[in-house]
Amino acid sequence: MLPEVSGWLRRRTSSAGDWPVRDLVAAKGDTAVSVVLPARDERETIGEIVRVIRRELDGLVDEIVVIDSRSCDDTARVATRAGARVHAQDEILPELEPLDGKGEALWKSLAVTGGDVVVFADADIRGFRSSLICGVLGPLLADPTVGYVKGCYDRPLHGTPNGGGRVTELVARPLINLHWPLLAGFVQPLAGEYAGRRSALERVPFLTGYGVELGLLIDLLDLAGLDAFAQVDLGSREHTPQSTEALGGMASQIMLAAWSRLQRQGKIQAFHEPSLELAQFRRGTAGHDILDRDVRISERPPMITVAA
Repeated sequence: MLPEVSGWLRRRTSSAGDWPVRDLVAAKGDTAVSVVLPARDERETIGEIVRVIRRELDGLVDEIVVIDSRSCDDTARVATRAGARVHAQDEILPELEPLDGKGEALWKSLAVTGGDVVVFADADIRGFRSSLICGVLGPLLADPTVGYVKGCYDRPLHGTPNGGGRVTELVARPLINLHWPLLAGFVQPLAGEYAGRRSALERVPFLTGYGVELGLLIDLLDLAGLDAFAQVDLGSREHTPQSTEALGGMASQIMLAAWSRLQRQGKIQAFHEPSLELAQFRRGTAGHDILDRDVRISERPPMITVAA
């Protein structure tokens, strides 16, 4: 690890317990805080998440916004009843051609929220704790030089204390260490719990698929430098695990995200365009069936250019 990254880890890493609600409310002043929950078919968890935030973070969080990403269940109704403001992803900026993926929901949330600080959190977390929000808010409210905060945590899976995060360890971390070693200090670079100042988030593009978190890290590093980042240990976090097949699609989109940034930064010279299909295999009655998965990603420009 680079010496400057080791120094950053010592300076800029804290724990959720370092940021109690009462201290954050005192530090908040007139800073408006928005919490964004991108959700697709998350009726089982979204209601409790919204209720915990409303009950425990009153006075700290100014708005809770759920971006419903084409749910087939009643996620929107459950979230609304719990007290969130819900927007259908495709109804935001309707003059634009709709795109797919988590990054699209996050990007569009900037158009319907008003917070000076925006917190993103996944909507499938089981046993949700308000400290997941407080932790990533803490450095931003306490230090004006911090512009972006990532959460990190243990990810239990099938009884193993830290068996989750397979795509992080097998794909994202090797890519980061190879090509962006200044980002090697992030324990969970793909974490879904993070927060940033609107003034920074509106000035970078958003990738539309599962590469959005990697893209934000790389682009914000270019925009603001490593010392504008902070990291907070949130303890443990459990959500519904995805199948290996689904993780393959996620990994492909992260690799495409890395490819796009390597090209943009002049770190590679491409002599071909990467394939946008992932061929996977699933055993059927007569052998292995082929499953072709479309893993293409798109990119939205900095929101500040759209708002203008």
